[in-house]
Amino acid sequence: MNRRNMLRATGSVLALFGAGLAPQVQAQDRSANFLAKAAASKPSLTETVQAPKGLITPVADAGHPLYWQIEAAGTVADLESRVLKKGDSLIIDFGGHRTGFLSFDLIGVGPNVDAPARMRFVFGELISDVAEPFHPYTGWLSQSWLPEEIVTIDYLPQPVRLPRRYAFRFVKVEIIDTSSSFGVTFKNVKAHAVTSATGELPSLPAGMPDDLKQMDVVAAATLRDCMQTVFEDGPRRDQRLWTGDLRLQALTSYVSYRNDDLVKRCLYLLAAFPREDGLLPGDVYELPKPARAGDFPYDYAVFFAVTLADYVKATGDVATGGDLWPTALRQLEILYGLVKDDVFVIPEKVWVFIDWHDTLDRAAAMQAIYIYGLKRVVELARALGLTAEVAAYGARIAAMEKATLAKFYDRKAGVFVSGPNRQVSLASQAWMTIAGVGGKSLQTKALRAALKGADTIRPRTPYLNHYVVEALFLAGCDAEAVAMMRAYWGGMLKAGADTFWEAYSPDNPRIAPYNDFHVNSFCHAWSCTPSYLLRQYGQQIV
Repeated sequence: MNRRNMLRATGSVLALFGAGLAPQVQAQDRSANFLAKAAASKPSLTETVQAPKGLITPVADAGHPLYWQIEAAGTVADLESRVLKKGDSLIIDFGGHRTGFLSFDLIGVGPNVDAPARMRFVFGELISDVAEPFHPYTGWLSQSWLPEEIVTIDYLPQPVRLPRRYAFRFVKVEIIDTSSSFGVTFKNVKAHAVTSATGELPSLPAGMPDDLKQMDVVAAATLRDCMQTVFEDGPRRDQRLWTGDLRLQALTSYVSYRNDDLVKRCLYLLAAFPREDGLLPGDVYELPKPARAGDFPYDYAVFFAVTLADYVKATGDVATGGDLWPTALRQLEILYGLVKDDVFVIPEKVWVFIDWHDTLDRAAAMQAIYIYGLKRVVELARALGLTAEVAAYGARIAAMEKATLAKFYDRKAGVFVSGPNRQVSLASQAWMTIAGVGGKSLQTKALRAALKGADTIRPRTPYLNHYVVEALFLAGCDAEAVAMMRAYWGGMLKAGADTFWEAYSPDNPRIAPYNDFHVNSFCHAWSCTPSYLLRQYGQQIV
């Protein structure tokens, strides 16, 4: 009997979570199977060798969002002719962002190369990385993430390829010491960009404004440089697979690079590491071997099911959909245990992400996300021929939508509110719109009212900004959606972004979620979605 027929005959959750083998052995076998299928979908990486554009120097500018301008300081020929000794430094500009490696030939120049050459390399995604010192470091993430290396080369001349992979546009080289007898010269400097992205980017709809075309180029570069052997959240830091990032990367990939096997690989990797009750982690490590990272954001558990539904819709791969169906359904069933009187109750000390925002009340958004998850699972069940397994979901959705309007909708103000202080946020309005709660007219009015509110809690990350923009498009607020894209991603472009960042705020471009701007990621997965939005809703723009 094949898997699909087995699901129909016995009920997927019973068949794969509660029958036959001892649960622990069954779970281990299932995880091993998922890991094997993830390994079978592992992509090869394409390496592209790139020469530098020249030398630059940063110039302080208090009026610039990053406080620095870039000024040309020499050509590649100037780079190769310079002899550097103790205390000397230079900054190499490759002209754009990449994820990859650095190589060069190091030549000793002088009467006697009588000591090692010791150098410090700083890899910069932004000009501020190579213009400002990293120390003293004030962040609460490990400073080992800072993109710097001290390298000692014993014998010269010698070809060198630094072993660690970096995300960079700029490379600052500081000579710590040689000896009084010699200096060093860099020849044949190269960047080796690596990615699993292939093919050409499909064209945008005709008539797209030039600034949005440039936004698309930078967004696509963001996805490209995060697209490695998993969809990394950011190649500078973490380098993990996160469900929330994966969902947005996958949506963008479907309309750009079409790396469908990489989406499948990532879904299997996440599914391979459930908690004892079956709840999936929000993130996994890929290296040195796949492992659970230990974070369990509840909204991300819903997004596993949503991402699987997206994948089956985009690819037609019902075999993978059927394989992972019990895992997806399990997420919604576990979380239903937190629904009381048709309202999702977030327990204390449970992580619901939504956005990097300390004061955001998440109750309304999580209610909407759960409703959205139920609807997408019903859609997935139809695609897989398993609608009998979610027969109760229609009534569940209707009851929760009724309770949502009673508890979270302020009819007088015309907005959704959240928490005991009746907080108004764009997160609440966006997720209610995406979940389809209340009808389009109500959603449109709520979004517009919240946008105008002086006290409205606004997004801090591209992640939530994406969902707000998408909600605006869905509600027919096209002008507001485009204006938000221009203010947000366009603001990063004006600040000099070659790829889009992990965190940005128009009123605080150097916002630092980890208490130090230099440990932020400046090529981050959840920032890539303008390439999706401009294609998905392009006809509403032009």
